Amino acid sequence: MFTKALALFAASAYATETLIFSDDFNTFDLKKWKHEITMGGGGNWEFEIYNNRRQNSWVKDGVLYLQPTLTTDAGINLTSGEYAIWGGQPADLCTSNSWWGCARTGTATNIINPIMSARVRTAESFNFTYGRVEVRAKLPKGDWIWPAIWMLPTDQVYGSWPASGEIDIMESRGNSC
Repeated sequence: MFTKALALFAASAYATETLIFSDDFNTFDLKKWKHEITMGGGGNWEFEIYNNRRQNSWVKDGVLYLQPTLTTDAGINLTSGEYAIWGGQPADLCTSNSWWGCARTGTATNIINPIMSARVRTAESFNFTYGRVEVRAKLPKGDWIWPAIWMLPTDQVYGSWPASGEIDIMESRGNSC
């Protein structure tokens, strides 16, 4: 996925708008964005390992790139290897161990996720209640991918996902079948 710009506007009672968050991706602003680092797949057994590797996410010329790669390219055997992403520093700590998200052992019937990619979020830096969202993005095509732009709650007030809500700005099936 290539994202060129993101802007959030809050509407006032007088129908005027005030810019409350924006990013033109001239840099990857770590005060705004954090990588999710997990293999858990959110409970729907996605094939991705989400990480913060520069092969999978970077900013260049005002564009945020999220690029999938093959897990085997990182030297991991999918059917007999072990892979752990617990981390040791804040920037590389596993963000969710649900559904075996921080460590896996590959077998012939339960392979390690074959795709590495990136997922970024503002959960620790920004939230809003009312407003308008504008996103300009180019989406990839291909098997095993499901590009999406979601708005999720900062706090799980009504219980874990999906009880506390989700607004899907965009979801796309990467393949055509």
